[in-house]
Amino acid sequence: MSLQLLTANHAAAIAAASAGRANRGARGFGSGVYPITPQTECIEMLSGLDIEKGSVIPVESEHSAMAVCMGFAMGGARTFTASSSNGLAYMAENVFAAGAYRLPIVMMAVNRTLGPPWNIWVDHGDTLLLRDCGWIQIYCEDNQEVHDLVIAAYRLAEDRRVLLPVMVCQDAFVLSHTLMRTEIAEQEKVDRFLPLLDLAHRLHQKPITVGGLDFPHETEVHRRQLGEAMGRVGGVWKEVQAAFQAEFGRKLPDPVMPYRLDDAEVALVSMGTTASTVRVVVDQLRERGIKAGALRITMMRPFPGEAVAAALAHVGKVGVLDRDVSPGLGGVLWAELRGATGLPMVQGYMIGLGGGDVRPEHIARVADDLLGRTAVGQPMTVEVA
Repeated sequence: MSLQLLTANHAAAIAAASAGRANRGARGFGSGVYPITPQTECIEMLSGLDIEKGSVIPVESEHSAMAVCMGFAMGGARTFTASSSNGLAYMAENVFAAGAYRLPIVMMAVNRTLGPPWNIWVDHGDTLLLRDCGWIQIYCEDNQEVHDLVIAAYRLAEDRRVLLPVMVCQDAFVLSHTLMRTEIAEQEKVDRFLPLLDLAHRLHQKPITVGGLDFPHETEVHRRQLGEAMGRVGGVWKEVQAAFQAEFGRKLPDPVMPYRLDDAEVALVSMGTTASTVRVVVDQLRERGIKAGALRITMMRPFPGEAVAAALAHVGKVGVLDRDVSPGLGGVLWAELRGATGLPMVQGYMIGLGGGDVRPEHIARVADDLLGRTAVGQPMTVEVA
């Protein structure tokens, strides 16, 4: 066991390198990289690590970074990249292509506000912009999860029942540049945990066309196949969790993580690092005699609608805390949860937009507003300055 004081950026780079080395007996590892705050130090570290049978290629743009990853993946290599904010937006065309090609690429996305006006602090709108691109999306709460989930993402993505790329998402600066004690996976354990990648549809010497023209019915078939693969993710993820715990002794998060929900009459739902602060407020509410609980959404795609509905079925009032905004709608998580569950009393709150500190007193204001409600209103922006 190796405990190190690491930022989440460095934890992700070390995990990606370990996963790359684990494929040295097959087609190796490849990465296309381009810097953007606040993920730059991840690819800087990755570029300096020794990866047997691996290449890290600096390129001229995020669009090209994903193109390089697609090329490596089509050749059967294990692949990784990282990006953020407007970099993800610039990369979007190839992000969609990677999902459609069913390439098991893993990308660390550092959640940052999209500009202009320019803002380098946390907001989930950049990755949620890409929620329909055919990638699995997982949102981390701490640095240990970033490290573990990058490794686990390969086993999920490369499973032949899935074959979908994965975004491992972390909050800008709150995690990316914050030092935490992180247990680093030993290489021999990573080697055992990750089977050699044998991509069934990789390119061989026989020439084939990739990305040809689809007619309408063919597109329908491909979209159905993507949906079916997403539908298998939950079951495969349980297997990945069990294998990871057996090898490393740590439990990976479930798609939804309930906290003190068994008898809860009011619940707060969140993603990412906000969830840890929400739990503090739930404990404070319990001390006041209020039956409060929390639900953390870890896997946004595929959206775990049935699990969310089951966890909240008995709760009278639900507040959803979004660190994003869809203009003209409200928070994205709120809209998806409300649609997936059909629960009548789901109020939306947008909080910490543009990276404002989300403190217990801010979430306590949300809880007080929710407790005082007799009906759902328009989504609210909670000021945290």
